[in-house]
Amino acid sequence: MEKFRYLLTVLVCLVSFQVSAHWQWLDKDGRKVFSDRPPPPEIPEKNILERPAVTLTTNTPSVPGPAAAASNPRPGGVDRELAEKKKKLEEAEATRRKGDEEAVSKVKADNCARAKRARASFDSGRRIAQVNEKGEPEILDAAARSAEVNRLQAIIDSDCN
Repeated sequence: MEKFRYLLTVLVCLVSFQVSAHWQWLDKDGRKVFSDRPPPPEIPEKNILERPAVTLTTNTPSVPGPAAAASNPRPGGVDRELAEKKKKLEEAEATRRKGDEEAVSKVKADNCARAKRARASFDSGRRIAQVNEKGEPEILDAAARSAEVNRLQAIIDSDCN
């Protein structure tokens, strides 16, 4: 009995999808548009691919003048204002990304130059001192020198392209 109720519920849901109005057409760019509203008037008849099986009519009073445009919804398609806003946002995002990439490349170039200078100092063979935690200078032994050269080489490998 439980399976029968479940099956009946699924069938009712499927039937309700068939009743809903469904339009399909090709816009001016050749993309398929799916909507529950008819296409705008500038879409030629040959570009309408599918119409609803049941035509639904609504009784909306027609209001003359500018109030009609505000109360009646726009036909399906692309909203020009929304498209312009989206385009401006995408351009701003692209500009921001480009600025971020330039900043990162400047930092990498600076790191590369510093690492190469430090590596040249280590390769010269001179004794190098670093400041320890107490603030006292400390001469690097061979193991510390080798570890620092390896660290500098890793920076050169990652930042110098």
